[in-house]
Amino acid sequence: MPATRRSSRPVRSAAGRGASRRAQGEVTALLPVSLAPGGVRYAPGIRAGRWVFATGHKGTADFVSGMAPEVTDEEAPLHGVPRHRKEADRIFANLGHVLEAGGSRRDAVVRIDQYYTAPGVVDPYHDARRAWFAGHVPPSTSNLHQRFLLAGQSMEVQMIAVVPGPGFRPAQHRPSGLPVHATSGYSPVLTCGDYAFVAGQTSEALVTEDGPLDPAARMPAGHLWKGTPIKLETEFVIERKLRPALASVGCTLADVVKSQVYLRDMADVPAFNEVWARHFGRDVPATTVISTATPGFICETGRIEINTIALRPGGTARRTAIDAGVPTVFAGHPQAIRAGDLLFLSGLMAVDERGALAPDVRIDPRQPWFGDAAELQMARILEQAEAICRRAGTSLGNVVRAQQFHTHLGGFHGAWRAWDRRLPSHYLPLSAIEVPALPVPGAVVMLDLWVHVP
Repeated sequence: MPATRRSSRPVRSAAGRGASRRAQGEVTALLPVSLAPGGVRYAPGIRAGRWVFATGHKGTADFVSGMAPEVTDEEAPLHGVPRHRKEADRIFANLGHVLEAGGSRRDAVVRIDQYYTAPGVVDPYHDARRAWFAGHVPPSTSNLHQRFLLAGQSMEVQMIAVVPGPGFRPAQHRPSGLPVHATSGYSPVLTCGDYAFVAGQTSEALVTEDGPLDPAARMPAGHLWKGTPIKLETEFVIERKLRPALASVGCTLADVVKSQVYLRDMADVPAFNEVWARHFGRDVPATTVISTATPGFICETGRIEINTIALRPGGTARRTAIDAGVPTVFAGHPQAIRAGDLLFLSGLMAVDERGALAPDVRIDPRQPWFGDAAELQMARILEQAEAICRRAGTSLGNVVRAQQFHTHLGGFHGAWRAWDRRLPSHYLPLSAIEVPALPVPGAVVMLDLWVHVP
């Protein structure tokens, strides 16, 4: 940790000061703030029943004033620990405050997701993470992306924790066949009650000396066609990593309820989906496909990373596919899966029944300034999300995690205006990340949404 720093407790804006919690229907916003001048209402944390979610965390001292001075330190940037370590320490201090406000603690974190702008950011972040968790690093996903909302921001973190109780306490699992490098130190699998969380899995070699990509996941040297690279990597990740990870806690692919799939190249989507559908059949989980930078993963030539959440057989939580008649981005993907008291939606975009951008959210190139693409598309997405929530027995107001992926972050405030009309009094657990591409021509925003079902 830095030798000196300003107070580590965030200072809330006037709108949020004195109210560390704000009830919002069935969920409670933790440490809510309003960001000027746009009036964006942000919830750094959400408490929903026995869950605590922290979304969109950055190296800010108060959630409202940009990057913390102790992180940027423009007058003495080389004094003390590396700048990215300062940024990570600031983020973990803020995450600690969310856990405290939500009645949770560090050893009750069940999953953490990290995004970075460059490879050199990762090791200083890992140093801070190992120190903060002190041996309890939960399943983790890390990949590289283009840009975040704050000037000078190089990392963004999402975290999920629980409020432990009888029969609902995290247990880490380290299967011998899933090696994790000491610099990362996370557990590949974690169980809590009926839920199993599996870390992001790539095509990194199972034996370091065989790497960087595993021999089973790469084209034979010197051959132009003996397999399709994305199919080889997807097959390897599913068969050699996901299946063994799930089996170590008594699960199979049929038990998976949610997956985030990170791809370096959107052109790989159809071939990926061929393999995905072949392995899952009628049990395809709620799936969101997200593009990364290039390179995007720990292996420079890697093309994919997949994380999953599953329901353990024999528990009380049930898996239910939700059909609200909402068009999906990809053929064969479900609209959403309800798993106990959580509703996981597949990645939402403003598409029609063919998976193309809906005609009424397109900007007319003959008169381009008569609408805002991000606002129009997000309004349609939220209309779809509300329909799915109603069918699942909940409402959009019970959102616990909302990740927006933009082709350009200039569209963020337009998307916020759509949220503001739909939920005018809510503080939202938002994260916004700029990605190089989305899988639908003309689309500028995609939403990955998680909702509590009371």
